[in-house]
Amino acid sequence: MSERDRTDPSTRGSRDIEFDFFDESPSAEAQRREGGPPRRRRRLPSRPPTPPGGPQLYRLALLIAGAIILAVILILLVNSCRANQKEAEYRDYVEDVGEVTAQSTALGRQLNQRLNTPGIRLEDLRGAVEGLSRQQEQVLARTEDLSPPGPLVAQQEELIQTMQLRVNGLDGLAAAFARVAEIQSTQRAGQLLAEQANRLVASDVVYDDLFKEPTIDVLEQQDVSDIVVPDSNFVHNPDIGSPTQWELVVQRLTQTPQSGGLRGNGIVGVAAQPGNQQLSQGDDNVVRASDALTFQVTVQNSGDSQETQVRVRLTIQQSPEPIRKEQVIDSINPGQTQTVSFSDFGNLSFETDATLQVQVEPVPGETNTNNNTAEYPVTFTLG
Repeated sequence: MSERDRTDPSTRGSRDIEFDFFDESPSAEAQRREGGPPRRRRRLPSRPPTPPGGPQLYRLALLIAGAIILAVILILLVNSCRANQKEAEYRDYVEDVGEVTAQSTALGRQLNQRLNTPGIRLEDLRGAVEGLSRQQEQVLARTEDLSPPGPLVAQQEELIQTMQLRVNGLDGLAAAFARVAEIQSTQRAGQLLAEQANRLVASDVVYDDLFKEPTIDVLEQQDVSDIVVPDSNFVHNPDIGSPTQWELVVQRLTQTPQSGGLRGNGIVGVAAQPGNQQLSQGDDNVVRASDALTFQVTVQNSGDSQETQVRVRLTIQQSPEPIRKEQVIDSINPGQTQTVSFSDFGNLSFETDATLQVQVEPVPGETNTNNNTAEYPVTFTLG
């Protein structure tokens, strides 16, 4: 074998590679020529268009919208809670005011009762007024501890001023009663007492004009409804600031029934309401009965002294059961007339004869009692 015919292993491999590279597979070519039409790819259904930015932006928009809705709900809830909290703050304050004013009003009623207690001695009255003043000081201290909402700070100061005036008035009355026995003139004593009592009158004015009405205005401005600001009336006798009224009180406290002249009260007349029907003692009185039926009894002080705690009784004598009622006049001055009303007659007997009797209780030292009782024949009808 010649050297050319010898195959170098290293070169033989290269020829094989070159031969293989130019060799083309007939099977693949045949398939392209004889295999028919080419296979078509299956097209997937088209997806709906997405907003610009893709799905991420769409989800972000939903999250933002949800966050806005949640924020609005939270704001509404917060505002509702604040409104409820504000209303509760005003309500709590007004309720606290109601407690202290009720206590003070009760002390005013007690003062009125003490002043009009029949036969009370001057020294006992002074001690009673001192005791009421100490209780009013406690009410003042509780008032000073109240915590008003911001818009009612000024009104709170007027409420404190109201209670302070009541303390001052009671202290002044107690001190004046201590001097009454030393003052020879009842007129001068009456003036001294009236000066102190006018502080009590002023306390009611301050409460109404500088606390109650301004507080109502603030509640309306704050849109706080269904809260009622309470009344507070310490004075129960409208004449308590009158020197003449106190002069009569001094006379009653310092003079005996014998030295004070004539004593006594009498029945002036009886009227049936509505209609102002004046009853007659000599004729039968046909009275129309209704839920509004009221008998008004007029009483006159026919003596020379102020009378207190005057009891007036009304009795309807009928079958099968009489009706009895009673009213009390706190005080009635010499020559003065006062009218008391009786109502709520739910068990009247109709179309039968009855007698309406009225009586004013005699006072100590009263000698003439002929006009203390009056009787009126009546017949009740529904027509």
